[in-house]
Amino acid sequence: MASNEKTASETKAVTKASEGETIKVVKGEQKGKQGKVLLVRDNSVIIQVGEHPETGEPIKTVVNHKNYKPAKK
Repeated sequence: MASNEKTASETKAVTKASEGETIKVVKGEQKGKQGKVLLVRDNSVIIQVGEHPETGEPIKTVVNHKNYKPAKK
């Protein structure tokens, strides 16, 4: 029989960032980088981590809500 009970880690509330907020990535390929939140999704946020030096185009990445924290000001 399948259980409908959730484990403690599944019930932990995840704090979501707001658009325009600066966050710091704590896990993954972009670990340690800070970026401005451009778009908030159900399971992740899209952030801008910089600009391409030659073209000036924004460098964006997707970060799961569990893999970032608010940046210190």
